[in-house]
Amino acid sequence: MSEAFEIEPDLVAALRSCRHLAVLTGAGISAESGIPTFREALTGVWSEYDPEELATPEGFARNPDRVWGWYRSRRTRIAEAEPNPGHRALAELERRVPSMTLVTQNIDGLHLRAGHRDVIELHGNIGRVRCSVEGTVVERFEDGDRAPGCPTCGAPLRPDVIWFGELLPRAALERAWAAALSADLFLSIGTSNIVEPAASLPWAAAQSGARVVVINTTSEGQRRGPGIRHLVGPAGEVLPALVRAAWPRGSTPEAPGWRQA
Repeated sequence: MSEAFEIEPDLVAALRSCRHLAVLTGAGISAESGIPTFREALTGVWSEYDPEELATPEGFARNPDRVWGWYRSRRTRIAEAEPNPGHRALAELERRVPSMTLVTQNIDGLHLRAGHRDVIELHGNIGRVRCSVEGTVVERFEDGDRAPGCPTCGAPLRPDVIWFGELLPRAALERAWAAALSADLFLSIGTSNIVEPAASLPWAAAQSGARVVVINTTSEGQRRGPGIRHLVGPAGEVLPALVRAAWPRGSTPEAPGWRQA
């Protein structure tokens, strides 16, 4: 596909001179790997259920086996997905800039599979499970039709994700805010920037003096202001193009796994 966005020289210079890059990603980058949003996945036998029955502590308490089955079906679909060029371009950026903090609202783990060393997962990771009572992450469990019991206390295991009505993990949120306030360049990718508190991260970065670049398939509904730029297009096109513009082929050794178009 042709590039409908323009990467201007000052943005290239900002990326090359960046000392601390902060990045926030949302559902848009995962959609490019074929992963539907929560509500888009409510199809087939799951279409009759209200999201509150499948993604709240109360729904889990009423029927842990049903909730477990829903997340088991989602884990299966996500396991079949692969990181896309946008994920891989971000992993390449992590290798190129002096310091980078990646914050994601996604639970699919694709950033880690793309090669990132450290990801702040604000909403958890669907590939992990934890005890519904003790909160302890359990590494080995039987992924059957029924919610398995915690090996320590016997309580049902639940996916290690944030459900409706639950607070984001404090430590992760504090790290995300610290990154936004200390960054000199902030990329907001594939998110509507509506759901708080993550939605405020780009604007907090802008108010602290960072240059903010919003990468999304539309700029409609996104905030505008001094220091905020919009690149409209799929992350899988915009991010590789950004890396190519900042580091043309041959300017530095290519990192393993990186493929330039």
